[in-house]
Amino acid sequence: MGKLTLLTRSKILIVALVALIGVAGAALAFWIVSGERVARLAAASPKKCLEANDTRSGVLSGMMRVPGGKFEMGDTMYPEEGPLRTREVKAFWMDAHEVTNDEFAMFVRATGYVTVAERDVDAVTHPDLPPEMRKAGAVVFVMPNDVDGSGDIAQWWQYIAGANWRHPGGPDTTIEGRGDFPVVALAGADVVAYAKWKGRALPTEAQWEWAARGGAKGAPDHEQPKAANSWQGIFPVMNSGDDGFVGLAPVGCYKANAYGLYDMIGNVWEWTRDAYNGDPKRGVIKGGSYLCAPNYCARYRAGARQGQELDLAASHLGFRTVVNE
Repeated sequence: MGKLTLLTRSKILIVALVALIGVAGAALAFWIVSGERVARLAAASPKKCLEANDTRSGVLSGMMRVPGGKFEMGDTMYPEEGPLRTREVKAFWMDAHEVTNDEFAMFVRATGYVTVAERDVDAVTHPDLPPEMRKAGAVVFVMPNDVDGSGDIAQWWQYIAGANWRHPGGPDTTIEGRGDFPVVALAGADVVAYAKWKGRALPTEAQWEWAARGGAKGAPDHEQPKAANSWQGIFPVMNSGDDGFVGLAPVGCYKANAYGLYDMIGNVWEWTRDAYNGDPKRGVIKGGSYLCAPNYCARYRAGARQGQELDLAASHLGFRTVVNE
């Protein structure tokens, strides 16, 4: 209810500002929220940010060494983030950025692997699903023109048949020319299969959070980060794109953290290997995504966490891998 109240108040504020600044201001406000502006921002955004020699590496190509240490894991913003608890992590190596479309394509070409979203849903394990949701596909964010105030997330999340890592927005979309973007629409089994092929693993939740903190000490920061791809404006109806993107960004468009890791916060949620609250059907995802805004989600923080069904692929969820020393 709080989220809807904030959304309503924000819309009222926008209307009030338009009344004060007159016709010129009204035209500007309309331009900011219009689909045309979103399209222009998307078209103007870069398709590549990192050159090959920009991904600093040591012994392991494309990976950064994360030193071990002890820290207070978790946060206090949402109940599922607590309680704060002391964790110690040994040194390990982590991908400098999220696994990209090009990298995942190499895996598929080498192995012939077919992702979960490219297979029809098993009716035995999901007997209650309607027929349209048993077709091969994934959950996709679709920006609505407005919301009815019911809080129904189906207004912006849709299960689309034919959506998968090659077609993350549905069968009419493509990753052509987007090789440097994070691969998305992968289920838990898919990311584990890739990691094994590379001789690596998914990070534990503690490893991921420690790496995302970049050695930072003190209380967690709850402010929306400026150097990350998140949602500026009122989710889900207005995104100003002040960070340069209104959707996914290529890897490495923002400054790396102190451990040399890009996009640990924002852009896409990332899979970890841990079960969510002991549920074997759900995994812990970390870091938030480009859809996180102050009025919705606000999980653009190292200590934030969320549960995700292991067999459900989504258009805002990616991953990276680790090698333990």
